[in-house]
Amino acid sequence: MKLATWNINSVRLRLPLVLQFLQDADIDVLCLQETKTEDQHFPAAAFAEAGWPYQAIRGEKSYNGVAILARQPISRITHREWAGKTDCRHISAVTADGVQIENFYVPAGGDIADPQENPKFAHKLQFIDEMTQHFLAHPPQRQILVGDLNIAPLAEDVWSSKQLLKVVSHTPVETDALKALIADGGWHDAVRGHFGADARLYSWWSYRARDWAASDRGRRLDHIWVSHDLADAVQDVSIHRALRGVEKPSDHVPVVISI
Repeated sequence: MKLATWNINSVRLRLPLVLQFLQDADIDVLCLQETKTEDQHFPAAAFAEAGWPYQAIRGEKSYNGVAILARQPISRITHREWAGKTDCRHISAVTADGVQIENFYVPAGGDIADPQENPKFAHKLQFIDEMTQHFLAHPPQRQILVGDLNIAPLAEDVWSSKQLLKVVSHTPVETDALKALIADGGWHDAVRGHFGADARLYSWWSYRARDWAASDRGRRLDHIWVSHDLADAVQDVSIHRALRGVEKPSDHVPVVISI
């Protein structure tokens, strides 16, 4: 199975790009975040016609939104609401091979890394804490967790750890929380595990950069984790950096795992 995760930053705006990627990369299961559309406006027919007719979608107007698209049937489509909100940040489904996919879009957290001053940051920390408690209570087996988790946990996941220690997405309180979620929640970071501890890995580059490729000030915000019983089944991992340089790109690129 080839599975991809991609914060697409509006699925309708970038539909041709997504369809081309699905074909070129030969993807079996695609997990999207920030679809930014209500379910009735999701381009379900276009994906079905292209060969991905099995779909789990959960969206809202202009914000958030998650989806799982598959070539083969999916079942047990569910979602949970996290941190006391009904926003569309999670969806789950089971593939034809019996693997449960958990697709998350964790809150970005705003600009101020202080939960007392910034309710958005408090929301983010509560969200991660609830994820940790959930998987502590329900240890993952034959599961894959993917998504834009909006945290780059390691120094090698950002262009400059020193300069970003006070910047939301790489502050110690966030990185410690995400590392605890991985360790205590029963997960294996398949992307980092594949490339090794020393590799610089990014999946997001800001739109604000005058020349994103030249400055290369990226962060690894997009993750694929597997339960420990699947860790040895990971065959390949790729980060599709080139898609950041296409016309009208998302600021995130797809991360793909073969398992």
